[in-house]
Amino acid sequence: MFGFTYFTPTKVVFGRKTEEQVGELVCREGATKVLVHFGGQSAIRSGLLSRITASLDAAGIEHKELGGVVPNPHLSKVREGIELGKEMKADFILAVGGGSVIDSAKAIAYALAEPEYDVWELFAHKRTAKGCLPVGTVLTIAAAGSEMSNSCVITNTETGEKRSYNDDIARPRFAIMNPELTTTLPDWQTESGCADIMMHTMERYFVNGGTMELTDSLAEALLRTVMHNAEILHHDPSNYDARAEVMWASSLAHNGLTGCGNDGGDFATHMLEHELGGMFDVTHGAGLAAIWGTWARYVMVDCLPRFVRYATNVMGVEAKASDEETAMAGIEAMEAFYRRIGMPTSLRELGVEPTEAQILKMAESCANACGGVKGSAKPLRCEDMAEIYRRAR
Repeated sequence: MFGFTYFTPTKVVFGRKTEEQVGELVCREGATKVLVHFGGQSAIRSGLLSRITASLDAAGIEHKELGGVVPNPHLSKVREGIELGKEMKADFILAVGGGSVIDSAKAIAYALAEPEYDVWELFAHKRTAKGCLPVGTVLTIAAAGSEMSNSCVITNTETGEKRSYNDDIARPRFAIMNPELTTTLPDWQTESGCADIMMHTMERYFVNGGTMELTDSLAEALLRTVMHNAEILHHDPSNYDARAEVMWASSLAHNGLTGCGNDGGDFATHMLEHELGGMFDVTHGAGLAAIWGTWARYVMVDCLPRFVRYATNVMGVEAKASDEETAMAGIEAMEAFYRRIGMPTSLRELGVEPTEAQILKMAESCANACGGVKGSAKPLRCEDMAEIYRRAR
């Protein structure tokens, strides 16, 4: 195992009607002017936004609202939030939504703390953030784990680039989690979220450097729990307990817990999907599911012990005549699970059929974003990335 730093400063308030505590929680942060950031009309139609603003009003907190965040959140919306935040002199950003809204809120918070710089420079990795306004979250989609993570992903629609920036100073001060707020989600969004949760864990699991038995066991239990409840929600979307399990798993999968003691994780699948999202605007979790099986087959031999353990401990595969057969059976079982919950296992099933020119462009862009190489299970270079895209079609 490797040494590690585990930092999780986010206060979690979990359960029914917890969104009614938002005013009190913001007050404790010493904030007086809050920019409330949200996505589409569902937050308005459901009454959630009015409950949140009523709680802020009761606490005597000034606020303005900015909606319109879309999946694969756009830099243009971030810039709109920056201007509104400057105008109102915001001292706190409250994200009401899922990972896209939270990531957009984090980007706005970075920019307002350093208004003399262009925020995209962070995502282009041209500089490091020195400040960030405090961020709080009211979670409405269990998926990205951004409510407790240090990560943030933004899409520049002008360049077609989808890029991430990670820094502990952006970790939310609090995360309000009411599983009931996720019951109105379409099945596609719920199951895409489950796929994303699992991938955040699997990216840290399939490594060739450093492991801990406790970390592995936690990761395996989290994966089995999400799989079990994803299937329940596929048939019974109103099941509160299943939504609660998935919502808590979302946070634990991406707050660093399942990476303690390893080499930092693989995350090649995420980087490959970012290019798909940037070029084709696909749903993130579904994009991960569509490309994972191809990635797994491509790297399996180089990380065989981990794939064997995954097959037996997570997928329940009985040992075959060889480790290779056992590992392959685990990959096939995972793809069968994806199909059971309506997730794609190829780019064609995702609705994407990239040309060779598009494949080469995505591979080159991915390699550049990664500094030329990415992966722990098997280090991937530009030519490897292109071949994975080809085989995933």
